[in-house]
Amino acid sequence: MYFALMGKLDARRKGLLAEEEKGFTLIELLVVVIIIGILAAIAIPVYLNVQNNAKDSAAKSDLANAKTAVIAYQTENGKLPDGTTVGQTFSASTSELGKYGLTKSDNTTGLGYKTAPTATATTFCIQETSAASNAFHITESTAVATGGC
Repeated sequence: MYFALMGKLDARRKGLLAEEEKGFTLIELLVVVIIIGILAAIAIPVYLNVQNNAKDSAAKSDLANAKTAVIAYQTENGKLPDGTTVGQTFSASTSELGKYGLTKSDNTTGLGYKTAPTATATTFCIQETSAASNAFHITESTAVATGGC
């Protein structure tokens, strides 16, 4: 009787192993969808933050570049660039600072003086807004800082 029972169990086990189940269960598919959703919920905000940081870095780079161009102009000409008023934006193609290396990123707006230069002025403040809507400024004696002039 023992051997008969073991023979039946062995036959059943071989039958179970021979059956090949194909496909996924609904629970397995739901678990995969939930995991993908969790990963997307984590990755999307991180990606957007990286984009905003890159836009802010472009604005900071533009400000440092503008400061270098203004100081180079001032060194060569003994004064700040003429014809630049408060709120007027710099442009590498239209400004006389273009020949001193002024360039501007596409993802920034409003690169220009925020304090009025005079004929004898030696100080200036340049401000720019990044595409992420963050304002930065730089002066003749300071590095790039957050906020307006």
